[in-house]
Amino acid sequence: MSTTTRREREIQELRSKIITQSWKIITEDGWQALSIRKIADAIEYSAPVIYKHFESKEAIIEYFSKEGFNILSHEMSLIPEDKIDSSERLRDIAYTYWKFASTYVQHYRIMFGLGIPPCEAINSSKEMQRTSNYMYSAIEQVLSDSGNDIADKYLKLKTFWSTLHGFIAIALLSDDHIPSAPTPTLIDAVEGFIFTLKNNK
Repeated sequence: MSTTTRREREIQELRSKIITQSWKIITEDGWQALSIRKIADAIEYSAPVIYKHFESKEAIIEYFSKEGFNILSHEMSLIPEDKIDSSERLRDIAYTYWKFASTYVQHYRIMFGLGIPPCEAINSSKEMQRTSNYMYSAIEQVLSDSGNDIADKYLKLKTFWSTLHGFIAIALLSDDHIPSAPTPTLIDAVEGFIFTLKNNK
């Protein structure tokens, strides 16, 4: 093995160690407790070494946020787009979102620690954009199939996303975990949302 190859491997191994330790801190103490100093102490390296891989704590948080959005968008990509009833696809999108949040709670906390991302943040992140696009296209299809050409699609997207996030946030505040199955209140809210799409609301 050449010196260059060995060095590259060592750099990658250290980066992986930083990521692994960061995740350990997040799962044990929450993402707000993460700090470069804590990571450095845990892996027995100096803080400047950590900064060579991640310029700040926020950069590490962003890494996990993108990882979460990649997982979520992948799960949404598995939902068939050619369902006979477009409403069923939108339901599947909503329930997939809920299942992701219940399975990847810490990722979800990081992704939405400050609430729903603004449009500027979504447009600047391909990971967020993919998730947003899946929801938007499902909403657009229901509107099209229902002959609803007056609804503001982007407003409906924001309403849909905010609704899903709201119920998840309530679940987290109530008992710090999310049930694996969608709650009756979420199901009712999704049905109400679909009704407004279909009835030119």
